[in-house]
Amino acid sequence: MLERTHTIATRFRGFLPVVIDVETAGFNPHTDALLEIAAVPLRMGANQRLERGETLSAHVIPFPNANLEPSSLAFTGIDPFHPFRFAVPEREALEGIFVPIRKAIREAGCTRAILVGHNPAFDISFLKAAAARSGIKQNPFHAFTTFDTATLAGLAFGQTVLAKAVQAAGLPWHSDEAHSALYDAECTADLFCAVVNRWDSSLGCP
Repeated sequence: MLERTHTIATRFRGFLPVVIDVETAGFNPHTDALLEIAAVPLRMGANQRLERGETLSAHVIPFPNANLEPSSLAFTGIDPFHPFRFAVPEREALEGIFVPIRKAIREAGCTRAILVGHNPAFDISFLKAAAARSGIKQNPFHAFTTFDTATLAGLAFGQTVLAKAVQAAGLPWHSDEAHSALYDAECTADLFCAVVNRWDSSLGCP
């Protein structure tokens, strides 16, 4: 019997999963600064297993009059004005991520991207607010549908905290690197791939 094959476009109903993680200076996407953003487009490997594509990331200059909540900065350890952050304005940061994502969507034969995140309502709210402030009208992401790795990891591994879920999935976790958008996005991507690959190996692709 021939083994069934599938593409990433057919696996997710025409959507390209892209993991997003943001680091911010607070919880309000309209008043608090976006400080870091990372994106990891996913792809279907030759062995029919979901895997990470190339990571995209940027440090972001706080938008004019943005709120910088001291408790949030203490939690992330980010100095928004450190000279070696090499931060860029919001529009430049977003376009540096959106342009390659649009290309990946076309190359994969998908219709648009779908945001994957750990508690993604937070990430998509900051992404949409920053795009609106920057005057970017062609956001490649679905406006409201997301994949939540907190929920999926709770189902698959019995854990909802990112660090615990990653370790429960048998993946490495380094706490000294956590709370950077790039590291958390890559760990979230590996976690999502682990859940999907385990499902597909056990039950087959839908």
